[in-house]
Amino acid sequence: MSYLRTFLPWIIFAVLPSGSWQWAALAALVVAVAVIAQQVRAGVGFDALIIELGSAVFFAALAVIAFADPHSGLHDYSAALSSGTLAVIAGGSLAIGKPFTMGIAKRTTPREVWGLKPFIRTNVVITAAWTVAFALTALVLAVVAHAGNAHSTPATLIQIAGFALPMIFTVRYVAHVQAKAAKVAP
Repeated sequence: MSYLRTFLPWIIFAVLPSGSWQWAALAALVVAVAVIAQQVRAGVGFDALIIELGSAVFFAALAVIAFADPHSGLHDYSAALSSGTLAVIAGGSLAIGKPFTMGIAKRTTPREVWGLKPFIRTNVVITAAWTVAFALTALVLAVVAHAGNAHSTPATLIQIAGFALPMIFTVRYVAHVQAKAAKVAP
């Protein structure tokens, strides 16, 4: 559920009609701000809201651009830019030593494991997988947009795969790490 909440603004933006991209960007911004506010009220620190904060900044900028010029050439590349932005946010979280998945994992993991090397390494691996998936998705969506198919069914399927594949990897990798730890534990 945490990943769904984290990526809800991006999902909203992806599923709303692309012809109304300014409204989709505004809706995504409103959802991003609402998610941040709800999480802060629940006691979640800003260090655990890396994607959410990046989402709010991205969708604020995109909404301004989209409302200023609804026919901007940027429209066709907005899906690629979305995935590219996520790749930069995720990669940036790795670069500063705060993998974005750590904040999500801490919500369901006992505090005593947060500083353990296996927990940190698991989150580095998972965040790296998300970063690669976002970067590849951005690249493929840019190629599709350049070919004139930015608002096609294949583009939508590429966006879905860009979230679904790293999500599946995350679930399977966590299960693998937990099973491996269970074998080692006394």
